[in-house]
Amino acid sequence: MADAGELLAALRASELRLRAAFADAGIGMVLVDTDDLVIEANPAFAAMLGREVAELARMHIHEIIDPEDTPRRLYRELVAGRRDRLRVEKRLKHREGREVWSSVTISLVRDAEGEPFYTLAMFEDITERRRLGDRLAYQALHDPLTRLPNRTLFFERLNAACLPSPQRPGEVEAGRRVGVCYLDLDGFAAINDTLGHHIGDQLLTAVAARLERRFSADEGLLVARLGGDEFAVLVADSEGSEQLTKLAAQVLTVLERPFEVAGHRLAVTASVGVVERPVNGTSPTDLVKDADATLYWSKSDGRARWTLYDRDRGAHQLTRRLLSTALRPALERGEFTVEYQPLVGLADGTVHGAEALVRWRHPRFGTLSPDRFIPLAEESGAIVPLGKWVLEESCRQARGWLAEFPDTEAFVSVNLAARQVWDSDVVADVAQVLERTGLPARLLQLELTESAVLGPGGRPLQALQALADMGVRIAIDDFGTGYSNLAYLSRLPVHALKLDGTFIEGFRDPAPVGRPDLRSRRSEADEQIVGAMVRLAHDLGLTVTAEGIESAAQAERLRLTGCDTAQGWYFARPGEAALVAGILREGRIRPAGADQPRGTDRLPAAEQPAAGHTALRP
Repeated sequence: MADAGELLAALRASELRLRAAFADAGIGMVLVDTDDLVIEANPAFAAMLGREVAELARMHIHEIIDPEDTPRRLYRELVAGRRDRLRVEKRLKHREGREVWSSVTISLVRDAEGEPFYTLAMFEDITERRRLGDRLAYQALHDPLTRLPNRTLFFERLNAACLPSPQRPGEVEAGRRVGVCYLDLDGFAAINDTLGHHIGDQLLTAVAARLERRFSADEGLLVARLGGDEFAVLVADSEGSEQLTKLAAQVLTVLERPFEVAGHRLAVTASVGVVERPVNGTSPTDLVKDADATLYWSKSDGRARWTLYDRDRGAHQLTRRLLSTALRPALERGEFTVEYQPLVGLADGTVHGAEALVRWRHPRFGTLSPDRFIPLAEESGAIVPLGKWVLEESCRQARGWLAEFPDTEAFVSVNLAARQVWDSDVVADVAQVLERTGLPARLLQLELTESAVLGPGGRPLQALQALADMGVRIAIDDFGTGYSNLAYLSRLPVHALKLDGTFIEGFRDPAPVGRPDLRSRRSEADEQIVGAMVRLAHDLGLTVTAEGIESAAQAERLRLTGCDTAQGWYFARPGEAALVAGILREGRIRPAGADQPRGTDRLPAAEQPAAGHTALRP
């Protein structure tokens, strides 16, 4: 009996210790029967819920824990014995209605036969930790200045919009569409520079607030700040391009009213790029890339406007990038060639020289005229090595003409890009080329645009003077369209003027049949202007060349003004060096257009040998 009494006392002591541990535990603990009713709860658990311990007895567990959050599958595994305990994060219902997040560990207690007897659940309050996590997640997905969704969240939503529908996994519905309005503020950098970044930040906050008030309430729209002064409006389920363009117009209207920022009244405009297309066949990367390109078009078209993406224009931009990337390798592969167009004396029809015209024999796009690649070469800096190559190739060819026809003294005229003057030692380059090719300096003419010669800065003038001292001829191309500073012209080391093609336009107007005295007002004005420029040039000791001559009548009228030389399809089309050699061999040029009706000797738009299609200038 003594042994039984001692055993009973030990059991009672153990039970007391367990009850004390249960009651005094710092974490919430609750016993739940097989019907999900609370058997007993400790004070810590009651405090987590804002209740009394007695209240919880016989309360259904779903009155405390959201039923939809119950991990049924994991609980079944616990009952089946496939796991010893279950640990999950649960949202509890506080008496006052607020959420209490808890880390819950659930253990199943079985009876002697191994059947579920009751469940012991232990709750650790993780509300503050959860709130901190939510704050960190919010900060990771929102812009700290404007509180708008940031680039990360924007791309998350855009990716989701481009994914297959959950109802049809693996398949994108043919009718689903997506759109983006991509915008930035015009002239925002000037506000930062003049008023300070703190004013710029306040302006961005005000802009964001307006955009959010106007668009965030609309279902299916997301307004985000992507960085700097760039914002985007995402339409996850677009109804078509008309919806997006209306949205872009609304963006411009929303920003129309000036902003009052720290005592400054700031008028702001925006440029908007609009892209809208079916989800099927596109990707988030392509969508944003095209939106960015369209935003650039909007700015280049004048700002304060929206521009809808145009596939043809996009293809043109892509071609530009491809050509720009391929320029230097193409030069190394020998894809460029030089054609020559004779410069003909209007008085006697003899060939005085030839202008070098570079062409790109592109393996994919065919023969490209300079307007297709010279601007790209200037932007990328490839114009410097390309210009050197054209110069050397042209001088070598002119040396060949001199060797074959020593009495003609035909010169070669090569365009010099302004960047060649600034980015290289052009004087040394020319000297080296003349030495390597053996061409006398007097048989090389270099053409520069008027704005490059007469613009600010002394370096071009110094280089021109050094080249002229070397004996090289200097010509001003497109004369009459740049600075037109006649005072400078009298002091420049220049030998020739090449008139801009716009001055020759009036010479193309034919007089009425039988009445040569009746000409258009435009024709008469152009003749007077050209005549005055020719007289001015001759008074300064310069020769004058006209470009783009298309007919015998035009050539004759130019000759009467005193113009010295001319070039154009009337005389000869640009061609291989053998073309010039053949003309030099005959001694005089037989105009190519002499036996053709007017108009048949015109160049196609891409091949007009006007000022825009010289060797190194578009």
